[in-house]
Amino acid sequence: MSNLPNDNFRDTIATIDKEGKRNFIFPKKPVGKFYNRRKIVSYFLLFFLIASPFIKINGNQFLLFNVLERRFNIFSFPFWPQDFYLFVVIMISGVVGLTLFTVAFGRVFCGWFCPQTIFMEMVFRRIEYWIEGDRGAQIKLDHQEWNAEKIRKKTIKWFIFFLISFGIANVFLAYLISSDKLLLMVEEGPMSNVSTLVALLIFTGVFYFVFTWFREQVCIIACPYGRLQGVLLDTKTIVVAYDHVRGEGKTGRAKIKKNEDRTAAGFGDCIDCHLCVNVCPTGIDIRNGTQLECTNCTACIDECDTMMEKVGFEKGLIRYASEDEIVKKEPFKLTLRMKGYIGVLSVLLIVMFSMLLLRTDVDTTILRLPGQLYEEKGKNISNVYTFKIINKSTIDLNNITFTLVNPKGILKVVGHEKLKVTKAGLTQGTLFVEIPAVVLESDNTKINIEVKEGTKVIETVTTNFLGPRAFN
Repeated sequence: MSNLPNDNFRDTIATIDKEGKRNFIFPKKPVGKFYNRRKIVSYFLLFFLIASPFIKINGNQFLLFNVLERRFNIFSFPFWPQDFYLFVVIMISGVVGLTLFTVAFGRVFCGWFCPQTIFMEMVFRRIEYWIEGDRGAQIKLDHQEWNAEKIRKKTIKWFIFFLISFGIANVFLAYLISSDKLLLMVEEGPMSNVSTLVALLIFTGVFYFVFTWFREQVCIIACPYGRLQGVLLDTKTIVVAYDHVRGEGKTGRAKIKKNEDRTAAGFGDCIDCHLCVNVCPTGIDIRNGTQLECTNCTACIDECDTMMEKVGFEKGLIRYASEDEIVKKEPFKLTLRMKGYIGVLSVLLIVMFSMLLLRTDVDTTILRLPGQLYEEKGKNISNVYTFKIINKSTIDLNNITFTLVNPKGILKVVGHEKLKVTKAGLTQGTLFVEIPAVVLESDNTKINIEVKEGTKVIETVTTNFLGPRAFN
């Protein structure tokens, strides 16, 4: 943008002052249609985020990420370590999808869907407005001495922030260890679960620190997604943009004056009210163009539209638009890069859904016992195996049996002939396989073992059978 004053804004960030100290942002409370829409989206996502670990479908927690026990539930479908390839494909699909979304629509995810933004702007910030007031009142309170009013307001705010952080930590813990275990620990009391309580307080401290002090710096400094803008965005990407062609005019922006002829003076529609800066939660001036700190939250759009309406100018000076739309009046269209990402994402989704459809409810692993050779039993050769049966379904399997189908021989399970595997559980043990030496074709023969639930074959497992190198 050649008609912008300079690029000095790129050398600093709003959250750091000239001395390198923290500069707290006090954004004006947003009002407008986009903010109202964001509230609807945010409260729906907040409900989803808080309720998901406590919702069960067919006995499975809706979302579970139990890293310690290596158990995961995604939309109530259980995933085990054996399904890790599926998890990888899902994650890669998500990354490609987010990349495509960013190339096309910029950092909209940050402003509308990111949990950090939702909690910060729609929970903690709104409580702050309720207790301390709008931007002017907050700045005044921050600069005044620690009198009774400041102590009271700050103490109430910080206490409420701690309680909410503690609640978020509990929800986070429910995702990690399951809501059932969390509720059981609550019933047992903190003294019976001291280590868990310590971990919970650590998480509470992290959330409290982020939302009380670190705040928007998560988006500016810590989050790697913001850095992707530099390589993913181009002049065709739809972002929250200032129409500098209309706003600057021929001679730049200027304060509005009564009965002036702005067209004759060459001024643009921007009246330099600075409200778009005051309302920004990261403290940037959107008129400087696309910046790392911008989360596309639309607060500046609402504020600018309100001001344009008051002075009788057309809305949309700040709006969702691409640089090419502003400069060249070109409408949005799919670029070759976007089409490439769509193609890759389509392939990944086809692969992912195919894997999900082919995924079995029972996963059986049968392996020869490590370090054990074969044993000769008369005319038969015997191998010992360990087995593990994982039940991914939502029902108990009470009558699991093994049958050796190829080649013919004898299969014996140590301890039980019929096995039981509870829903979302596993059973493991040992079995022996004896095969006549005359039917073995080599010293390493592939054998097939059927796993049955009653009379129904639920899986066929192939494993190796070790025999002698020469046969008499």
